[in-house]
Amino acid sequence: MELFRFIWDNVFVMDTFHACLALGPVAVYLLLLGAINLSRRPFLVSGTRDATALGLAVSGFMIVGPMKLFFPDAAAAHFGPFVWLLLLAFYGLCLVLVLLLLRPRLVIYNISADQLRPILAELVDQLDPNARWAGDMLLLPGLGVQLHVNELAWMRNVSLSSVGGDQNYLGWRRLELALGAALRRVEFGRNPRGISLVAAGTLIAAALVWAVARDPQAVADALFDIGEAVCNMFRRE
Repeated sequence: MELFRFIWDNVFVMDTFHACLALGPVAVYLLLLGAINLSRRPFLVSGTRDATALGLAVSGFMIVGPMKLFFPDAAAAHFGPFVWLLLLAFYGLCLVLVLLLLRPRLVIYNISADQLRPILAELVDQLDPNARWAGDMLLLPGLGVQLHVNELAWMRNVSLSSVGGDQNYLGWRRLELALGAALRRVEFGRNPRGISLVAAGTLIAAALVWAVARDPQAVADALFDIGEAVCNMFRRE
């Protein structure tokens, strides 16, 4: 209990509701990432979905941070609570813009580069007989794909990042589907780093639950204010 009190008093300088709003998505993200790394099977995800998950995880921080810091009071005086919908829409559009600007990328969790390379080598021979390796670079001219194998050894995950601007997105999709099917047939040991991710997510979630239990009225009042603001919006309509 003293540990939670220390964390709350020294780290969670926000009120209870805003702390839950900011750190709740982060806790869920860490728990999900930890569960993926503790699985025996590799987990393949596209770079777009990986970045989307990260964008959603930090969305709470964006609300209690930049949105509140640069809150447009003049617009709020004119639009009322609707301004929060505009701010959230603006953040969503910014996130979509970033996702559209990202180059093709595949991320494989719970696998090392040495474990992935023979699987990838066998796979690309089937997809493109003209495939060529040059160190950690792989060229698939038949698919219009050129990539670099990047390993994050301490977390035991690998990303296949596009190299150059001339990429075929349909070719990347074919590679993703084929690689996903191949990875579902293999198993490796669990990644011990997943324990630290689960522990961090659990610690944050437990601290938030303890804070809500200590002052539930503050959270209830905040939710009541939000509900009242939403009702007022519909009344104005």
